[in-house]
Amino acid sequence: MAKILIIDDDPDIVESMRVVLESNGYSVSSASCGEEGLKLTRKEEPNLVILDVMLPNGMDGFEVARRIKGDSRTNKTPILMLTAIKEKTGLDFRNEMGDGGRIPADDYCAKPLDHEALLRKIKKFVGPA
Repeated sequence: MAKILIIDDDPDIVESMRVVLESNGYSVSSASCGEEGLKLTRKEEPNLVILDVMLPNGMDGFEVARRIKGDSRTNKTPILMLTAIKEKTGLDFRNEMGDGGRIPADDYCAKPLDHEALLRKIKKFVGPA
């Protein structure tokens, strides 16, 4: 069973994703801030991290992603960013991700979440549950 770690401080979003993912056979854990998310990434070795851009306590999702990708223990873990930033700033994640980009994530999902689109992206990285 694929393990997915959700790092997001919005309990409603976490719970809605948890219901959708668990009902599709995935194992889900969550963290509400970047520091906790980094610890769980190292401890649980998830198959995928779903990471919100806007997080509390001084460490945003970009920094969390940089730390995950910069750690030899976790750098192979795919990261799916959750964001409403394109809507607010015009930043196009597709052009900014990967080795040549400023965003150290493997893909992104826009908020508000489309659960079917989220499941398609998850299956791309971890396969069906």
